[in-house]
Amino acid sequence: MFNPIDILKVSMEGKSVGRLAMAPDRRCVFEYDAAWIESGFSISPFYLPLRSGVFTARPGPFEGLFGVFNDSLPDGWGNLLLDRLLFRQGVRPGFLSQLDRLSIVGSSGMGALTYLPENLLGTGGDQSDLNYLSGEVEKILGEENSGDFDLLFRKNGSSGGARPKVMIRVDGEHWLVKFRSAHDPADIGAIEYQYSLDAKKCGIEMPETRLFEGKYFGVRRFDRDGDTRYHMHTAGGLLYASHRLPSLDYTDLMKATLVLTRNMEEVSKVFRLMVFNVLKGNKDDHAKNFSFLFKDGTWGLSPGYDLVPSDGFNGNHCTTINGKGNPDLNDMLTVAENVGFLKKRALSIHEELSAILRQLHSFDL
Repeated sequence: MFNPIDILKVSMEGKSVGRLAMAPDRRCVFEYDAAWIESGFSISPFYLPLRSGVFTARPGPFEGLFGVFNDSLPDGWGNLLLDRLLFRQGVRPGFLSQLDRLSIVGSSGMGALTYLPENLLGTGGDQSDLNYLSGEVEKILGEENSGDFDLLFRKNGSSGGARPKVMIRVDGEHWLVKFRSAHDPADIGAIEYQYSLDAKKCGIEMPETRLFEGKYFGVRRFDRDGDTRYHMHTAGGLLYASHRLPSLDYTDLMKATLVLTRNMEEVSKVFRLMVFNVLKGNKDDHAKNFSFLFKDGTWGLSPGYDLVPSDGFNGNHCTTINGKGNPDLNDMLTVAENVGFLKKRALSIHEELSAILRQLHSFDL
């Protein structure tokens, strides 16, 4: 039986961070615990500074939820599985509050935040055979619509994104493995794997990646180190920028990175990633495809992820470059200038990546 939630306790690594509740206008309110204020850190520095008092979330774009907690919710594929499971239990998904959905996430979300009380959904045995899981995904995406919703929901781990995926353990480490969606080419796994290798060669920090069974793209989770969990915050959640519509420019992203990390080297990583996305045709560079990690008391840009060829938003980059969806080199240099990044260094990075990608014959310049 599903239990509606009035107050939700937010924790991290066994320590209480604060409490979430729902106001009458359907906006969430949050308050840090006094002990967390004394010894913790701001989990969302721009909108939840570390201080006492009650914070009220904006109405949009996260339906009255704070961006940092919206980062914990599933998206696309995960919501499809969740809503089907709720229907099977006689629960109408549209009547769930944001707190109800976070209670379903419980301790299974990305990053380090966990939520209590927890509403557990999905029962039965476990299964990690990727070919079997892929078959169950195809059943759900196809006309059969009879795949194992419970199993796939548990294996999804409340991850975001539209493509089907599962969380598995490999040699004691946490991995995320993707399957193709109905709109993907048959070799999408091999394509994303090659992109990850190209990104590494271009100097972009990437997690370890593999091509399982010769066709399933897998990436070792960078929000986990064994059983240690790291707090993760997407750029979308940090800046209240929707990933469903273009709502961010790389100038904004780089400025936010500088303010958050106070480190121009982290800004340089964003610029390098921007150049890679432009040169490689990854236009699905929306606000949730950039994240920050809080490790050892410091914020830093996360490793790159979701790097694949994409048409983006009507053929344009989801995150604009100098206000343009299809930029040229001058636009990229203008973005660098807007954040105080040396033009000479920016031009050097562009030339470096262009030369590497030409050598790799990855695309036609």
